[in-house]
Amino acid sequence: MRICGIKASHDGGVAVIEDGRLLFSYEIEKLGNGERYSSLGDLDRVTEILAMEGLSPAGIDQFVVDGWYTTDAAGDPAVAVDAGGRPVQLRVAPYVEHPGPLQRHPFHTPGLGNYVSYSHVANHLIGTYCASPFAARGEDAFVLVWDGIIHPRLYRVRAATQEVSLVEVLLPVFGGSFAAFCARFEPYLRPTEDMASERAIRHHLSVAGKAMAYAAKGRVETGAFAVFDDLVTEYRDHSVDRVGVLGDKVAANRDELLPGLTNADLIATYQAYLGDRLLVRLVSAIRSRFPDGRHNLVMGGGCALNIKWNTAIRATGMFREVFIPPFPNDAGAAIGTAACEMFRGGRTALEWDVYRGPRITTGELPAGWTARPCDERELAALLHAEDEPVVVLSGRAELGPRALGNRSILAAATSTRMKDRLNDIKNRAGYRPVAPICLADRAPEVFEPGTPDPYMLFEHRMRPGWAERVPAIVHLDGTARLQTIESTQDTTTVRILRAYAEISGIPVLCNTSANLEGRGFFPDVESAARWGGTRYIWSEGTLYTR
Repeated sequence: MRICGIKASHDGGVAVIEDGRLLFSYEIEKLGNGERYSSLGDLDRVTEILAMEGLSPAGIDQFVVDGWYTTDAAGDPAVAVDAGGRPVQLRVAPYVEHPGPLQRHPFHTPGLGNYVSYSHVANHLIGTYCASPFAARGEDAFVLVWDGIIHPRLYRVRAATQEVSLVEVLLPVFGGSFAAFCARFEPYLRPTEDMASERAIRHHLSVAGKAMAYAAKGRVETGAFAVFDDLVTEYRDHSVDRVGVLGDKVAANRDELLPGLTNADLIATYQAYLGDRLLVRLVSAIRSRFPDGRHNLVMGGGCALNIKWNTAIRATGMFREVFIPPFPNDAGAAIGTAACEMFRGGRTALEWDVYRGPRITTGELPAGWTARPCDERELAALLHAEDEPVVVLSGRAELGPRALGNRSILAAATSTRMKDRLNDIKNRAGYRPVAPICLADRAPEVFEPGTPDPYMLFEHRMRPGWAERVPAIVHLDGTARLQTIESTQDTTTVRILRAYAEISGIPVLCNTSANLEGRGFFPDVESAARWGGTRYIWSEGTLYTR
């Protein structure tokens, strides 16, 4: 059975699952230096992407399109796309399904033919569970889904029977609340505009990750939590907080409601408030209904990218294991919606690996660049000797927004100025952290807890003495957004990191995404060379030097 999943709205993508194995997943932003959060745009892109993998629409047994909240003229859920050169409304399932998450909606449209659709919540719920080690081991799990315009919803999946049930809606707060709140304050304040405009949507989607880092500049005022409780209750009927009404109230009355707090304080405090209230309700819901034993937890939806909340949940110790895939947000929606059809067909476990994105190519180098053979050990020696960042492009692109290694800028982390330099060449604010990548078997000696974290989804702190040795990867609050990588993996990044550790004695490198500002990963060497932010580019055994 060959299933093609399609995400047509923002964070568009196309993924194919064959007999329970993920063949590939192409996020539209990672094709041709596409803009972050790009939508599918044209149904012809599905055929084009399939052709890149030697497939055609005729070779697909079932097309599945992710559900969404926008509607057509009749008020039915639909996404605007082009097909055959004409605009069409692609009918889809709703964003969230009542009473259950796995209703299957059949449709037909020119350019795609017959297809089915599942709700947007279902893609996060089923996709993240199927990708989890619990599904692979045939184990039950709770799944926490918290996404843009839904409240955090706790589900339970029973592996043996494939029963999926809603346990509880945990908070009356939409997943987009943190971003909507932060967008009412500098440095994220934007002029009032149509919230449905493409520019406004892109801005909204970009805020949460940046604000999570900016919060380190502020202090958490726990005394303000009661104020936020009152505001959430007051605006409960306004779908807190898709459109920022809570933030508007605070911004207009900050001296009365929360006197003395800076913008950074407000952002840090609201982030901590949401994490605290989520944790309290999650723990209560499980302990009151399932008091026996420790349980598995899967997290999905855009809010699962918040490392502060994730770390607090894991730190409770009430879960045997917490799993979050590298694509918990809409970047994994094409995978998730295809997984819904797979799950319905009787398979619960998805076989996948993180390097299933588009392949790297070379393109045409601009003038001024030379090329020579260079293996991974030579590159590691260069990183150590010259203290220069290097764009590393290898194999297939990673899935999702956090896993890196095949589309990275690597650099030695031994000087503070490297963090500033990397933020400068990427045109990022100076408060933004630069992530470390570390061999998993060495991570516990450098980081606390230093447990495996291959997708940068949890918070770690530095062991004594290490902040001084690798200052470039230490965030303002003393934490690090660690990515671990197993030394047994046969990848370019592992070979570079192993060699670098042998040469320098340090098993850590700076690791930030290789992309143009506001765009997806570099699709080829040519793009990185024309950008010109680094002197060196390394790809598939060749070192390119400007």
